[in-house]
Amino acid sequence: KAKAVMESGGLVSDEIVIGIIRDRIAEDDCKVGFILDGFPRTLAQAKALDEMLAKTGEKVNRVLEFAVPDEVLEERICGRWMHKASGRSYHVKFKPPRSYDGSSAASASNMLDDETGEALYQRGDDTAEALKKRLAGYHGDTVPILNHYGPNVCTQVNGNQAMQVVCDEVARALAQYYRPARKVIMLFGPPGAGKGTQAEIIVARTGYPQLSTGDMLREAVAAGTAVGKKAKAVMESGGLVSDEIVIGIIRDRIAEDDCKVGFIL
Repeated sequence: KAKAVMESGGLVSDEIVIGIIRDRIAEDDCKVGFILDGFPRTLAQAKALDEMLAKTGEKVNRVLEFAVPDEVLEERICGRWMHKASGRSYHVKFKPPRSYDGSSAASASNMLDDETGEALYQRGDDTAEALKKRLAGYHGDTVPILNHYGPNVCTQVNGNQAMQVVCDEVARALAQYYRPARKVIMLFGPPGAGKGTQAEIIVARTGYPQLSTGDMLREAVAAGTAVGKKAKAVMESGGLVSDEIVIGIIRDRIAEDDCKVGFIL
């Protein structure tokens, strides 16, 4: 569909783009997560994306907005040169090829690819005039997407800083997404329902430890932990261990390394 539209000189519709994304994120390397770069660009596309993700119980978890003043963007974009065959990118100021002396007017004769020596080129929309139109479209059509997702999803990163500083800021913004959410499985049923038998099978399949309250209680008492001492005192007096103590024992147990990915109660 996309090929037919492009060959006719038309613009690929949102429906086709969404279909391409749907097919791509169904591949194995997207099972844990994926990053969208350059899409959506309009509120309509964002809503279409939301609708597509909702069909599989998913949603956009985080939007990173890289904020850079327009005048800085002009310097970055208008100084960019590309190698057509490989897509390698250069910049007259920030990443010049070895062929450029840094002072002459940049041209196809002195902007050459480092690996092949072939002439670089500037994209037709990497000009000051074209950039003004692109930025007008960005502010008018794309920025409203931030309001659509709201402050709980969107985080602004100051992109007008040294690269490592930006990297550190991005890392902080995405910290919770670098770590997969821990899986907590609870086995529920009356005595004799087969919970213990099935627990062994689940442990073998997942690698998650099975946490028995009784076992954890005895281990805490034997280890002499703060909570274990409380439990020991209660048991020696003939009393029942309180929910507070049991919760404390579970809290201490799930803080151990073998429970980082998940555990079974």
